[in-house]
Amino acid sequence: MRVSVGVGCYAKKPYRIPGLEIDVYSMEELCYCIRENAFLLDASFLSGALLGWIEEECGLRELAKSLHPLVHKKGTLSAFAGAILSYVGFYDQETVQETAQVLKQGAGLDAIERRKRQIDYMVKNKRYKSAVKGYEALLDSWKEQESRGNAMPAVGCLARIWHNKGVAFAGLMLYDRAAECFRKAYELEQREGYCMDYLAARRMLLSEEEYVAFAAEHKELYQYSLKLEKKMEQYIQEWEQQPDYLRLYNRRELRGGGDIQKYCEDSERLTQVLKDSYRNCQRSSD
Repeated sequence: MRVSVGVGCYAKKPYRIPGLEIDVYSMEELCYCIRENAFLLDASFLSGALLGWIEEECGLRELAKSLHPLVHKKGTLSAFAGAILSYVGFYDQETVQETAQVLKQGAGLDAIERRKRQIDYMVKNKRYKSAVKGYEALLDSWKEQESRGNAMPAVGCLARIWHNKGVAFAGLMLYDRAAECFRKAYELEQREGYCMDYLAARRMLLSEEEYVAFAAEHKELYQYSLKLEKKMEQYIQEWEQQPDYLRLYNRRELRGGGDIQKYCEDSERLTQVLKDSYRNCQRSSD
């Protein structure tokens, strides 16, 4: 069993990791983020701001002093992160070496691909508003670099950016914008998944009659629309087995059975849960 003793003070002010936009309050939290997100870190992680936080907030002047040359004399990201991990001792040396290797491999990533992965991380953590802003900035950067004649990643990378931007919009329930992003992704790269997501967004956006008319008008999408309907049936069957569905079903029974007081109490509780969930989502996107 490995026991870890806290190193340094617990910060009053957090350090926000660039690109990931994650706040950490202790050296152990910093180490955890390094380990879990090694492939997403870039040169912005080597910063004087981080050294200042380590020294002033965590009270680790000697560590900050030892890291200073790596920041100001263009040290490598793997050496910088490895020095922090080794000093804190939150992980064993084998894990430290594995993390350093991941960082070395990530150093060869294109800047656009790396930034895309950072924004994808935001989507994974349901920080949809921040992700949309990130993808928009990334698309602007792509357009600017392309106009300068710079070498660009394969078109599949651009298609993935548009697709994942659509996923972020869908998370915000902005299905019209999501559909447009999925359509652009499919135009760039004819992958079945992109087309299915496009149809799914249109289905969420339109009424039943409007969607049927849309599908009939676009005969080239007919086979995909059939596949989508089969998937929808499967998802509905799975949803009907979930606790949330059963809870909603029981609420309908309460209302139909005439127990209005219990129904209203449950409605108030459910509304508060949804409000809290929405507020948390908004805070994480700030």
